[in-house]
Formats: sequence, C-alpha cells, structure tokens
Amino acid sequence: MEKTFYSNGKLLITGEYLVLDGAKALALPTKFGQYLTVSSGKNQEIHWTSFDKDKSIWFQETISFTEIIKYKKSENQSVKSTLIEILHEAYLLNPEFLNSSEGFTISTNLTFPKFWGLGTSSTLINNIAQWLGINAFELLKNSFGGSGYDIACAQNNSPIFYQIIDGKPEVEIVNYNPDFSDNLYFVYLNQKQNSKSAIASYYKKQNNLSAVLPEINKITVEITEAITLEKFQELLQKHENIMSEVLEITTVKNNLFSDFSGTVKSLGAWGGDFVLVVSNENPTAYFKAKGFETIIAYSDMIL
Repeated sequence: MEKTFYSNGKLLITGEYLVLDGAKALALPTKFGQYLTVSSGKNQEIHWTSFDKDKSIWFQETISFTEIIKYKKSENQSVKSTLIEILHEAYLLNPEFLNSSEGFTISTNLTFPKFWGLGTSSTLINNIAQWLGINAFELLKNSFGGSGYDIACAQNNSPIFYQIIDGKPEVEIVNYNPDFSDNLYFVYLNQKQNSKSAIASYYKKQNNLSAVLPEINKITVEITEAITLEKFQELLQKHENIMSEVLEITTVKNNLFSDFSGTVKSLGAWGGDFVLVVSNENPTAYFKAKGFETIIAYSDMIL
C-alpha cells in the first residue's frame, strides 16, 4: 500500500542565528515543499530515489536495514551517510518500522530546485516523522540539528512566530499579510549555504547577546505590525545592522548591492540562499543585470 506525505519549505525573515539562543523569529512557510512516497519492498532493504524539481534523479541508493540499525556517527557527510543517520535516529524513536517490515521503496519529490535552500533536509525530516508517527522536532535535534523553525514551517500553512523557551519549541500562528506585499521579492544569491557550517561559525563568535535578544524580539513583533512600507524597511535595516555587528559580517547590501535604491535583507544563513528585497519598482532588471536570475514575487513564494 502506497502512502504519500508532504511538508512545506521555509524562509526565516527575522531572528536568524539568534533563534538558536531563544530569540523570537518570524518564519514563513513557502508554496514550495517536498513529497515523500512510501510503498512496500523486500530483502530488508530500502530502495531510495530522490527527484529534483525537474524530475532528474539527484540521489539513488539501496540501504540495508542493518546499515540503519548499526549506524555509528562519523565525519562522513555524504548524502547517503546523512540519510542513514536520520533513519537510524528515526529507528531509535520507533524501532517497529524496521522490526515489522520486509522492506520499503521510497521516493522524494521536491517542488523547488534543491539548491535553493528552502528546506530539503527539514521537509525530509518532517515527512519521515509523519510516516513513522514520531516527533519531528526530536528527530531533527537527534540527527541534523538546528533551531527547529524549519520543522514548524513544514507543519504549518501560515506565518508563524517561533521561539525556543526552556529548550522547547513554541509556535504561534501570526496573521501576517502585508498590504505592501507587491513590493516584496525574494532573490536567490546563486549559492546554497550550508546551515551546519553557518551555525558552527555563529557559535564560535558568541558575542554578548543579552542586550541584542530583546531588541530582535521587539523588531520581530514590530515588523508584523508595520503598516507602511517605509516603516517595514526601517525595521529590516535595523535588524540587518544588529546582525552585522553580532556576526561581524558586512551586510549583503553593502557587499553586493550598494547601488540598489531599495532594501535588501539576508534570510537564514548569511552569504547564500535567498534575500528579501523591498523595492518601489520591480527590481528584476537590476538583479538580472548583476547575474542573479531567480527573482520571485512574494505572492508566488509565500503560502
């Protein structure tokens, strides 16, 4: 019997990095996501195939139950090793899924190009958790790591506030649909950022955050309350300036788009993936002239 599961992709609008330390973040589920389809197999093996948006196969492997059960963590960061680690942690949370099965044939199908960074891993983890009836946040923590905001986006169909309080994820649905959404765009920076590496780099810095966290929390709430485009831009810029000091990294606008008349804000891990662009006019021509071909309107991206 075939079963199919789906999870939303994500974009983190505020609180990047600091969400790991308890900051309140605004996160938006995307119209793009990933499907996972499971059917029965044999030989106590999982035959796994992963399809990109264009239907091309980007990963294909046969994994034995023994490899999953006896997995030992290593420095190997290959796709296969990472997948086995996730399945091993899933097995520890629900051993029955292997103990009572002959095998599985599994396929994953992305509705966005995998290099976009909208949550290839988080949508996979949430889909596996749905399939096996386990806690997706726990599975993420035990395998891939991270704050969990991406899991919350995978599970919700509307904007959310996300915050870790006393070590536990708190998700609050936000009624967020800005009147000026026609002025908002998402631009892909032509390189996928490694979330694990970015988090490790952030933890090495670990500047004094006691004064920064309340300020970011305040900005996060004020952004959802901003009525005018000007106020929204002011808050985004303030957020960028604070994070630039915390991370000791130049803002993406100063680095790449200093001559752009609108606002540009990094989303998630700085240095890759998408940025949020605020502009009075359609900025497509400007970014294409600079070699950035993927410009997506807010209404085409956000669920």
